[in-house]
Amino acid sequence: MDKQTDSIQPIIWRDNKLFLLDQRQLPHQQIWLEYDHAEEVAIAIRDMVVRGAPAIGITAAYGIVLAARQAWLMAESKWQQAMAAQVIKLKQSRPTAVNLFWSIQRMMALAETLSEDEPAEVVLLKEAKTLHADDIAANHIMGKLGANLIDNASIVLTHCNAGALATGGFGTALGVIRQAYTEGKIKQVYAGETRPWLQGARLTAWELQQDNIPVTLLCEGAAAALMATGKLDWVIVGADRIAANGDVANKIGTYMLAILAKYHQVKMMVVAPTSTIDWQLNDGSKIPIEQRSEQEVTMINGQSIAPVGVSALNPAFDVTPAHLIDAIVTEAGVVLSPSLENMLKIKE
Repeated sequence: MDKQTDSIQPIIWRDNKLFLLDQRQLPHQQIWLEYDHAEEVAIAIRDMVVRGAPAIGITAAYGIVLAARQAWLMAESKWQQAMAAQVIKLKQSRPTAVNLFWSIQRMMALAETLSEDEPAEVVLLKEAKTLHADDIAANHIMGKLGANLIDNASIVLTHCNAGALATGGFGTALGVIRQAYTEGKIKQVYAGETRPWLQGARLTAWELQQDNIPVTLLCEGAAAALMATGKLDWVIVGADRIAANGDVANKIGTYMLAILAKYHQVKMMVVAPTSTIDWQLNDGSKIPIEQRSEQEVTMINGQSIAPVGVSALNPAFDVTPAHLIDAIVTEAGVVLSPSLENMLKIKE
């Protein structure tokens, strides 16, 4: 397997079980957790064992397989009804990542075509594996399309983790970075630390090190100072949901980077599969933003870093308006200067 393509895969189906690389333990420990119940998969998604919109969607697909298995064992001919409660729990695990709902809808549409007197696990497992493989293939396509936009010897900044760990493999934003580095177009990557879960520090820096891509960690507040040097060429990020007009919901702090990039004339690229586009939403104002626990901000590894009793605001995502984005890269094509009209050109 090519070291710089699919060496890191956080989701594995083996021995009729789902295995997830516990991303909460990286980079210090590589621990795999195994799951054979859908409810446990929903908790794993909620608790950030797995994260990143495409990876959440793939994990949910395997969760549907487990739900169907449980339902068959409990109810046999009534298995479709019996799995309903587990499906609801999967849907409630992370509200912002549209890939979650896209994946569940795709799996359940197939389940509804099956007769209730046959076990659905085999058919649904094949579909989940197809979804998983399709994601990796799409990432490679996006990697090449995004790399085509980058000039030689560029310096880029990425935020959060949109790499192999956030997908089925290879990555979206990091897929572009991997591909462009292989082609000699990127000479340096800066990774924002990404408070409060530090995905940039813990995950992106680790991934890039695995591929021997030069990476320098950056405090969130240092991005403007870096851009002011005039040495940064691109900000490249992923997305958790994209509205029909090109507004993008991504990890909190992305909007801030987009504003800074526009001011400093640094280009902004969003890389995400078409499954991340919510065509039902005209713009980003209706994207639900997940509000997470205050303790994620006031504590690190169980240790308080703030005065006792102080409150904290902890939105997991923000929305970047389309006019601040130079390019949205999908497996269906590249949208330059995103708008409703331009986005519709890649709609199937």
